[in-house]
Amino acid sequence: MKIVKLLFILIITLYSCKKDEEIDKEKPKIDLSMPNTFPTNCDTIYFGEPFDLKLLFSDNSELGSYSISIHNNFDHHSHSTEVMECSLDSKKEAVNPFLFIEDYKIPEGSKTHETAVTISIQPNNNIGIFDEGDYHFFISLTDKEGWSEQKGLSIKMRYR
Repeated sequence: MKIVKLLFILIITLYSCKKDEEIDKEKPKIDLSMPNTFPTNCDTIYFGEPFDLKLLFSDNSELGSYSISIHNNFDHHSHSTEVMECSLDSKKEAVNPFLFIEDYKIPEGSKTHETAVTISIQPNNNIGIFDEGDYHFFISLTDKEGWSEQKGLSIKMRYR
């Protein structure tokens, strides 16, 4: 009788287990090749002037969110993911560097997403005007499963 009960429990357990859903093993993609992409490597962003962030994201399953970080590159450190190198200003010490970090949600269920965000760049803070020069524009894209892709662009930030 014990063997029959054990066999019955084993059969029930095997049939009650769901088949595992297919696991997403692919990173999302950041496409900088569509027309009107901005910014791209070596572009200039101007203090005091808003700009439209134009990027195209895609994923095989579902996108999650993205973040943008802008920070100074006055010491010429590198984490650019672009092949083309930009001309750099002379190295300098930061006095009042601009810093921007922002997270953005992507509508649920999206496999592709074109950004439609206007970013305003203030010309100063309570310390004074921001340092112009070499900056990095870092994009991080994460899909619903947690896979991520990054792009690091070298840009200039200037005053007109």
